[in-house]
Amino acid sequence: MKFKQIVSEKAPEAIGPYSQGVVFKNILFTSGQIPINKKLQIIPIDIFEQTKICLQNIGFILEKSNFQINEIIKIVIYTTKLEKIDLINNSYKKFFESYQMILPARTCIGVSKLPKNVDIEIEAIALKSKKE
Repeated sequence: MKFKQIVSEKAPEAIGPYSQGVVFKNILFTSGQIPINKKLQIIPIDIFEQTKICLQNIGFILEKSNFQINEIIKIVIYTTKLEKIDLINNSYKKFFESYQMILPARTCIGVSKLPKNVDIEIEAIALKSKKE
């Protein structure tokens, strides 16, 4: 089995022994992305902005692996702020609406703690309809 490691210079570096993403055949699996704005080296306090940055970081990994946002088929969200699901949903919806696509399948899980004490972490699976 051959797979390809994906490393995007635009997304935050892995903070542990894992890949930002892995491509196997025509499927991309991203690791969970936390809301670090790599350019500014900040983590916003607001969960709406944190959600947006997580999704942007996923976008950077997709871009590096020649996948598109509209090829995402599954998202998993981990959050320590499940009571703020409305803000998470609003940010999530706004992000995907800009791509005029069918929304991916999604799971949202409440957790007690995340790396770097962030409030949200998001991972994705994307599928290319044709191999390149």
